Amino acid sequence: MPPETLEYVETGATEHRHTLVWLHGLGADGHDLRPFADALELPSMEGVRQVFPHAPFRRIDLLGDIPLRAWYRFDKMTFGQGENDADIRTSVDQVEALLKRERRALPADGRLILGGFSQGGLIALAAGLAGDTPVDGIVALSTYLWTATVAARPATPVFMAHGRADPVIPIDIGRTSAERLRAQGIALEWREYAMEHTICAAEILDISKSLHTMLTA
Repeated sequence: MPPETLEYVETGATEHRHTLVWLHGLGADGHDLRPFADALELPSMEGVRQVFPHAPFRRIDLLGDIPLRAWYRFDKMTFGQGENDADIRTSVDQVEALLKRERRALPADGRLILGGFSQGGLIALAAGLAGDTPVDGIVALSTYLWTATVAARPATPVFMAHGRADPVIPIDIGRTSAERLRAQGIALEWREYAMEHTICAAEILDISKSLHTMLTA
């Protein structure tokens, strides 16, 4: 049975050469990353389409009774132990379906980039490195690596960044994830910033440079 189709918002060119897909964090929606994406300095914005899926609503008992948009539930605040693996696999399948559709819409030399923040970053790493649809780069921000993620395509370039004062996902979790990726042969670009669980201006500049390479190399 095919996965449920994700709803999404989009910006950019109708006739495009490249597509960037951005996955938001817990409790947000696809609109949350649009200001960030608009601030990126890309090689040719008129040839770039950007897609922002909405995660489904899920109730997370640790956070109360109100359903939140979440890529996966969790029952512990210990990263790497409390995640609902079935939710993660479902989200990866849903993102995979979106990536396949976006790949089909690209020209032969078009690039497909997958990125995400926090929970969205975990899904981006899992789908981008181990999914069936190859991507041309991954941007993983303020996040960590799902324990079940094994890189099927270690040549995929990855930009990973974290705030040194992150109170939500401590930076040591991100650093450990980066080490695990490097141990799998990933050519990882790792950056740290004087910030909390957010995205800063200096980070946007570095992401723009990395995306320029991913889109033009």
